[in-house]
Amino acid sequence: MNRDKFKSSSLSILNIAGVKPYNEKSNEKYMNNNQIMHFKTILHAWYKHIINNLNHTNLVNKFINFPDIVDRAMQEEEFNLMLHHCNRERKIIINIQKTIKRLEENKFGFCDYCDIEIGIKRLEANPITNLCIDCKTMAELKEKQVTKY
Repeated sequence: MNRDKFKSSSLSILNIAGVKPYNEKSNEKYMNNNQIMHFKTILHAWYKHIINNLNHTNLVNKFINFPDIVDRAMQEEEFNLMLHHCNRERKIIINIQKTIKRLEENKFGFCDYCDIEIGIKRLEANPITNLCIDCKTMAELKEKQVTKY
């Protein structure tokens, strides 16, 4: 199995896009044209990176009929891991497309629940987020409570 595909997804999104962290200027308006272009560059580069990786993932003809049961089990486990990775990347692509649409509708960078600024640094760490840190923390706590019982 080609482990490089898994390593590449752990790279910094900024490195993938080939951009440096955005340097906010004092009294700069939040989500101005420079910031929007910064995030468009990041999102489009991330999207292309994932598509490129998925296009190079060959799930066909990966199976060799190993006579040893342990080798077959290992092969099946690697195949399941690749399927899980591809499914995760597919979900990220969908979220990137939704985020690009939010950018075009001038809704990007603001929390869906409380409508406050999410923040440049948080968006650079996870450009597809649509919740501020407080609302995300509350959502995770609620989810934890629901799944606990």
